[in-house]
Amino acid sequence: MSTINRQIRLAARPVGEPRPTDWEHVEEPAGQPGDGEILVQVLCLSIDPAMRGWMNAGRSYIRPVEIGEVMRAGAVGRVVASRHSGFAVGDHVSGTFGVQEYCVSDGRGVTKVDPAAAPLPTYLGTLGMSGLTAYFGLIEVGRPEPGQTVVVSGAAGAVGSVVGQIAKILGCRVIGIAGGKAKCRMVVDEFGFDAAIDYQSEDVRKALREHAPDGVDVYFDNVGGEVLDAVLLRLARGARIVVCGAISQYNSTKPQGPANYLSLLVNRASMTGIVVFDWADRYAEGIAQMAAWRAEGRLKSLEDVVSGSVTEFPDTLMRLFRGDNRGKLVLKIAD
Repeated sequence: MSTINRQIRLAARPVGEPRPTDWEHVEEPAGQPGDGEILVQVLCLSIDPAMRGWMNAGRSYIRPVEIGEVMRAGAVGRVVASRHSGFAVGDHVSGTFGVQEYCVSDGRGVTKVDPAAAPLPTYLGTLGMSGLTAYFGLIEVGRPEPGQTVVVSGAAGAVGSVVGQIAKILGCRVIGIAGGKAKCRMVVDEFGFDAAIDYQSEDVRKALREHAPDGVDVYFDNVGGEVLDAVLLRLARGARIVVCGAISQYNSTKPQGPANYLSLLVNRASMTGIVVFDWADRYAEGIAQMAAWRAEGRLKSLEDVVSGSVTEFPDTLMRLFRGDNRGKLVLKIAD
């Protein structure tokens, strides 16, 4: 009997928050690899805010997921059949395998990972795209210098938590912005930030005046909206803003752009968008450095792993927009 492959496909382009009717649940045979291909059993799916943008039509940094197509997702899995000289049955691998239980791949963009060196979910977080986004975005665009003040929004999330820790390793003062007292405690106590601001209960502008009296040298933005506007008013001369994401705006039917952008002019500051794919030829460098910091105990990993089936992807994705996750959100669909 053929192995059944359960998939989640995009059925409609969401307006606002994704709804159950925006997804199609499909079952089909898993298929077999042809010459130069492998069959991967997907074990863990990466759940990312960027997924919401991929569901929209229109020009972006990556083509949209088309209607009827398997939802795009990074994942880790195990090779269960191979006709590719570079991969053997039993190899653990990471790649863009999609929201499905099995994927036939030609091996392009697929990387071997070692489950003995780190748990598989870590290769979707700190040692995966989230960590690489933090690493290159902060170092190459933020360009922090020892003693400077770095502010990170979404500080308890997959990217923000790594950004703050790297900034500390580089000798910076780090302030995190997160939602809720528990997340703020985690940002300080577990990830070693110097301070945290709870945007749910505090006046962010007032708190920034207290924690960054000399201004913000680097702001790593994961949320956009009102938080971005508040930080814009506290920039130091020559500040660098790294625009990584804007999760507060992804489901909005009337997105809010920055109102205080003239602060960039006044402070001779810059605001630069980043896409991690721009450093694809340097991924090995970033992973090696972060793995070394992790081995030294200087960089902590936090994965929020939800165990279930592939059919639970739609509900798991919504955890991001409710702010329910801490660290990297992963859906584990097989052992």
